[in-house]
Amino acid sequence: MAVKEIKEVFKLMAPGGKATPAPPLGPVLGAKGVNPGQFIQQFNAATSALNGKVVGCVVTVYDDRSFEFEIKSSPASVLIMEAAGIEKGSGEPNSKKVGKITFDQCKKIAEEKGADLNSHDIEAAGRIIAGTARSMGVVVEG
Repeated sequence: MAVKEIKEVFKLMAPGGKATPAPPLGPVLGAKGVNPGQFIQQFNAATSALNGKVVGCVVTVYDDRSFEFEIKSSPASVLIMEAAGIEKGSGEPNSKKVGKITFDQCKKIAEEKGADLNSHDIEAAGRIIAGTARSMGVVVEG
């Protein structure tokens, strides 16, 4: 059996279960040599349980225009906004605070992100999430 050669590897973010081949996703996929309709169908099937939550995806494209993709967890900022109940982060995080979360919520988000974080234990992962929250203008209590 012949080994496929990797043509390109790229990352993208899309709403789980609700992606469409319309811009911005379709043109990016087409430019990279991926059939947008085929990708969207497989992506939505794999992420149907996420119901619109933004997730990261690493796509590997081969010479024969076939592809594989790996679903990653949602970005920390999306999970923090969901936990704090806000629409977006602060434009001036040092002076304008837009929400509050607890350190326990940071640890829960860190557990959800799991292997995507670069830490050895849940406390360190929680501190990483807390730092992201503070840079968004979200106050971390506890």
